[in-house]
Amino acid sequence: MEDCIFCKIVNKQAPAKIVFEDESVLALVPKNEVSKGHTVLIPKLHFENIFDVDEKLFAHFAKVMKDLSKKLVRENKATGINILNASGRDAQQSVPHLHFHLVPRYPNDGLDMWIKQKL
Repeated sequence: MEDCIFCKIVNKQAPAKIVFEDESVLALVPKNEVSKGHTVLIPKLHFENIFDVDEKLFAHFAKVMKDLSKKLVRENKATGINILNASGRDAQQSVPHLHFHLVPRYPNDGLDMWIKQKL
């Protein structure tokens, strides 16, 4: 996808602070970090969202996500992590390339990553 910023990053056509990369996934620090260690994990191949991704690749993606989450929590001395994904326009997906935000959490960090709504 020629207009996809994540594809441009994968193809080294756009700058990014890459913190992990293997043959099929890449992790980078987003421009607007919401917490120390905030990382975005993407597949190198373009999949618009979770509905499109190949299952074998997603299994590898999930393993990397778990391992990277453990590393982020350990190295940043965090006490937890939020793993966030939006798939589809109505889910507020901001970039049409599958991605997950790994957001380390800290005591009294002031972040509220949950929607407030009455049930």
